[in-house]
Amino acid sequence: MKQICIRFYAQLNDFLPPERKKQAISSTFVVSGSIKDTIEAIGVPHTEVDFILANGEPVDFGYRAQDGDRVSVFPKFRSIDIGPLAHLQPVTTGEKRFVADGHLGRLAAYLRMLGFDTLYRSDYRDEEVARLSSSENRILLTRDCGLLKRNEVRYGYYVRGTEPAQQLVEVLREFDLIPEIIPFRRCMHCNALLHATRKESILQRLLPETAKYFEEFYSCPGCKKVYWKGSHYRRMTRFIESVT
Repeated sequence: MKQICIRFYAQLNDFLPPERKKQAISSTFVVSGSIKDTIEAIGVPHTEVDFILANGEPVDFGYRAQDGDRVSVFPKFRSIDIGPLAHLQPVTTGEKRFVADGHLGRLAAYLRMLGFDTLYRSDYRDEEVARLSSSENRILLTRDCGLLKRNEVRYGYYVRGTEPAQQLVEVLREFDLIPEIIPFRRCMHCNALLHATRKESILQRLLPETAKYFEEFYSCPGCKKVYWKGSHYRRMTRFIESVT
């Protein structure tokens, strides 16, 4: 039986049981598979790993461990420059777009409220979420480690928080999104971009009090919902100020 020692650093320890955190772990094998498979068998999704050292040398996910190897596995660091070491996570460029799994509906609504293109349906199957992430280059947000271990998922993030507001703050910080916030430009219900709309064209859809006191309206071309700057707008504005 062959053996390697593997250690996970920083937030990768979130995926390990207490007795395995912050220490070298022995992993045995008869036939060497990829280091990616070894890492995920221990419990860490590949989407959380940014670089790997085997005996002090950088390797990629396809590396096949050798008997006696000492392997160090690192997440993406925002405050440390790793210089020439090979990053394993793809670099996202341009507008950051997301797809959230079926358990993150409130987080998806919050991201849409802040202007971020976020696909979500409560009845998404795992294979649909993975396919959308891969085919549309969207960052997959989930609290399901198994979903992040699917081979087709390249961009993914395991959301640690359990409360929606906490999750939103976490995602904003993880992806440096605060400078990109453009609030109230998307429909919180269906993700479509909102259009300014003349009150006269939607009068029949408004309550008398709403039509009397408000002049500025926006409508969704997708689900046809109508938005205006009423008490709900003021509550959401205060919420945005609290998380940014």
